[in-house]
Amino acid sequence: MPNQQTSQLNSEELTQKHFNSINRIYEELEKVIVGQRYMIDRLLIGLLTNGHVLLEGVPGLAKTLTISSLAKVIDTEFQRIQFTPDLLPADLIGTLIYNQKQGEFIVKKGPIFANLILADEINRSPAKVQSALLEAMQERQVTIGEETFQLDDPFLVLATQNPVEQEGTYPLPEAQVDRFMIKIKVGYPTPEEELQIMRMMASTNSKTELKPVITPQDILECRNLINSIYIDPKLEQYIVDIVWATRAPEKYDVESISDLIEFGASPRATINLSLAARAHAFLHQNNYVSPEDVRAIAYDILRHRIILSYEAEAEEKSAEDIIETILHTIQVP
Repeated sequence: MPNQQTSQLNSEELTQKHFNSINRIYEELEKVIVGQRYMIDRLLIGLLTNGHVLLEGVPGLAKTLTISSLAKVIDTEFQRIQFTPDLLPADLIGTLIYNQKQGEFIVKKGPIFANLILADEINRSPAKVQSALLEAMQERQVTIGEETFQLDDPFLVLATQNPVEQEGTYPLPEAQVDRFMIKIKVGYPTPEEELQIMRMMASTNSKTELKPVITPQDILECRNLINSIYIDPKLEQYIVDIVWATRAPEKYDVESISDLIEFGASPRATINLSLAARAHAFLHQNNYVSPEDVRAIAYDILRHRIILSYEAEAEEKSAEDIIETILHTIQVP
């Protein structure tokens, strides 16, 4: 019994320690990022659940700044890769170089060998580059020549794409989009936030140095804590019902969206929604998942996994409209 009590106490102390660490991340990022709490939350959810994140938003919304700042406060290796139409897979993963002195080929690793990867404007590169990135995202490994290399843990791809300028872009295949756990739509700041941004950044010497407040090892420990967060079986069924409603709307009394969906969300959506709900609860310092956690993260998990029909485009319906209908129809346990 004393050992069990000691173990429980140590677990509670560890949980509180990591709650404090997460709070310090928010406090440190607030030195350079105004607002955008939604984006920071989702980036942390991706990091804490080992899931990749796709950010969509017009230029100038601090997407790159937020990601690079997050890497600094975690004290981890960060690489920014600007995706362009002439980018080659070797520019991403590395290549073999002939060493004349040794008379043999040696491996030169590419920028993918880091903990946090910012794939800036990912849809500007051709299919071969996206395929090379896909292997790294899914398998956590890359192949150079005949040799396979495991990537360091944590490993997270944070990709951005511009929804406005589509000239010279290569739309991401549905299979690759599905590999992203979360898709974030980054919006404009409020007028009050924009005034604060102007006062903070409209200076020639506005650079602020961030300090590390958490280590990669802390992130891995947080992942273990998230796995232990309780989720009720009724909530698990609720998650399955939400995802299944995108595939068979008529079975869940949402026939009005039947003609709007070409293909529903994959089983990966079910897995990711459960994981993300746990991480959302953790960020709000709860040791159990509530229906609000599921509903809060559902849009980010599902919006890129619902393939709209021609009828939806004709009626100017979005994936968010469909998700909203489902969440308002399916009974909350």
